[in-house]
Amino acid sequence: MTTTPPTAEAAGPHHITADRIEVWTEDTVRALGVVTDLPTAARIFGLGRALAYQLAAAGDFPVPVLRVGNRYRVPVAAILTALHIPAAPVAPVAVGDLTTSDQSSVDHHDAIRSSGPQHDRAVPT
Repeated sequence: MTTTPPTAEAAGPHHITADRIEVWTEDTVRALGVVTDLPTAARIFGLGRALAYQLAAAGDFPVPVLRVGNRYRVPVAAILTALHIPAAPVAPVAVGDLTTSDQSSVDHHDAIRSSGPQHDRAVPT
């Protein structure tokens, strides 16, 4: 059986097997959770399973690998960092809006004044 080469639309890390082309996107990597197993991390980097275990045992895998008992685990944040993707998703900001909080950026002088020492001041009428 033959496979079709990846198209320009499927750019990015991919793995070609005998029956499919596996394309890794930012969303599919994030969907892995906090950690993933070594073979999955290897596929993201385009590495074979055997080579991944050799690199992990030698401490040469592209990202830090955690040894848990007789298993290897790979932090997804490290994979994202190696791929130059921010580890935490960046929330979109509206055009022209420079604030990211729910409050507006207007100074709240009245709240500041009421929390400080109370002075006798004339109240305009």
